Amino acid sequence: MTPFTERVIQIIRSIPEGKVMTYGQIARLAGSPRGARQVVRILHAMSTKHRLPWHRVINAKGEIAIQGDDGSHMQSFLLQAEGVTVTDQRFVSLAHFQHQDEEFI
Repeated sequence: MTPFTERVIQIIRSIPEGKVMTYGQIARLAGSPRGARQVVRILHAMSTKHRLPWHRVINAKGEIAIQGDDGSHMQSFLLQAEGVTVTDQRFVSLAHFQHQDEEFI
């Protein structure tokens, strides 16, 4: 596992309940400002194995990026269960729910 991947996993694990982070934010904190797509790949490949709170990661627009009704509805449901307001079943206010963890900078 690469150091970047290890760092991404560590950052995702650190997102507290009721908060979200963006793919790009995680990539930047992990040391690769242009690595948002790699974060997507890591989440897709390793969420189950590493028991990552995948549902707490959204895109830079504050939108659930998962395509397909089942996955997006599940992410919306899990976020709402943690107290995150999701509007139109897709959007989260980054101003209110984005986790800012300076520890990784």
